[in-house]
This record gives sequence, structure tokens and C-alpha cells, in this order.
Amino acid sequence: MAQAMIEKALQVFPKSYIYRNEEIILEPRNNVYFRLVDVETELDFKCKMFAWVSRPIAKSLNKYWAPRVLKRFNDLMGTNFTKNEMYLIYDRLGNDVNRQLTIRFIESNYDMKLLKRD
Repeated sequence: MAQAMIEKALQVFPKSYIYRNEEIILEPRNNVYFRLVDVETELDFKCKMFAWVSRPIAKSLNKYWAPRVLKRFNDLMGTNFTKNEMYLIYDRLGNDVNRQLTIRFIESNYDMKLLKRD
């Protein structure tokens, strides 16, 4: 099931590829990637996207690359997140700090209210 999502990612992100260490390199020039070792389902893949791709979009990519990677992220995930929303997503879900919240967020069809702090 994750294979279809991986194949779609390879189409949406030009120049992307899978490296020999089971890493999917989404944006080679900026080293945007994550490991596929424990990705068995589409949900696993989406969790990895939020955990590892939200940071470069929110924090490390420059003004040229951030919107391009964000657009591809949105195209792949079927979302329409803004850069400001990606800051919140990174803050709450980045680096896989809360997998259960990430799962709830995905299963809620990306309800941003779940990420708001009280």
C-alpha cells in the first residue's frame, strides 16, 4: 500500500530517487529525505512526510526552494497547507515527536485545530 504513495512521490518531486540505504531523496539539491525502513502503509508514509519534510519547508529552505517543496508536498498529500501552517505542523509533528498526534491529524483529514496549543 505504501508503494503507491512512494511511486507518486517519485513522480511529484522531480529528480527524486530512492538511495541504497532505503532513503527516499525528495529534493536532492537541498537534501530533503527520510528513511523508508519502517514504512509499510500509506499512513506510515504520510507520518514520515510530516515528521521529516515539514522542517525544511518551515525553517531551512530558502525563499526560492521552500514554496516549491511546499507545493510538491501539497500535491502529493492532497492538501493545501500554507507556510505558516507548516510552521505549526513542524512545531507539533516535526522530527516525529508525537506519532499519535500525527496519526490523529491525518485521520481527521488534517484538522489544524488538533495542532493548536491550549
